[in-house]
Amino acid sequence: MIRVENLTKRYGSVTAVDGATFTVRPGTVTGFLGPNGAGKSTVMRMLTGLTPPTSGHATVLGRAYRDLPNAGSHVGVMLDASAQHPGRTGREALTLASIAIGVPRTRVDEVLRLVGLTDDEAGRRVRTYSLGMRQRLGLAGAFLGDPRVLVLDEPANGLDPQGIHWMRGLLRDFADRGGAVLLSSHLLAEVQAVADDIVVIGRGRIVAQGPVAELVDGLGAIARSLDDAALVAALEAAGHAAAATASGVVVEAEPVDVARIALAAGIVVTDLRPHGAQGLEDLFLRLTADDAREVAA
Repeated sequence: MIRVENLTKRYGSVTAVDGATFTVRPGTVTGFLGPNGAGKSTVMRMLTGLTPPTSGHATVLGRAYRDLPNAGSHVGVMLDASAQHPGRTGREALTLASIAIGVPRTRVDEVLRLVGLTDDEAGRRVRTYSLGMRQRLGLAGAFLGDPRVLVLDEPANGLDPQGIHWMRGLLRDFADRGGAVLLSSHLLAEVQAVADDIVVIGRGRIVAQGPVAELVDGLGAIARSLDDAALVAALEAAGHAAAATASGVVVEAEPVDVARIALAAGIVVTDLRPHGAQGLEDLFLRLTADDAREVAA
């Protein structure tokens, strides 16, 4: 439903996005990850017609976003939850949007209920909203046209843990009903909990993409034992690359193989799990290490 092909954006001598290519399939949530300044927002702005690409192209539902008839009825977009007139009420903002995309006024009440904004909150001026309420209003606007595709930039920003859990269920239900979601977020654990696929961008280039299970579970195993040095030696003798770290022995092998090797060597293992259980954080830090401000500093 979303196809990005060789998308490039240059600002003078600076290349913000360099040949980005990926696909978001129907029925899936795709997490879009990268450090600040890596090019995520630029890709999403090009995808939704707000920034013209230097080269390459992006399509949604088989067309460029700007060529979609009444795009808001097909694609729900939230790139900046603060982009609402502060003097309007939440209900007024949604009512004006409903007129613009031609949906019944009754849809306003439906999306307000969907995102958990009460009648009292909907009647308040947007300037009085907390960040979390603005996020909910932005999501309501994205769902207003009953879209088939969602493009969301940091939708969980400002939500409390209960709100994040609610949003996860909302997006999962949307995808399970055949929708496609492109989700940019810094909350890596939440991305791992809801996403089917991930795309990682660094310095404007796609550095990894694929199913979450394939990318994360492929990281091997991590173990603790009563003699980590002996465990490393046994693993290496069996042909597996292994290293003792502060978190335990990290090895490029399946946990069941680690257990068998430890048993054969008479080593007592006290903890053993897939290295992917460390979550997306390990993968993200490893793939984007060159872009980290802390490394540069």
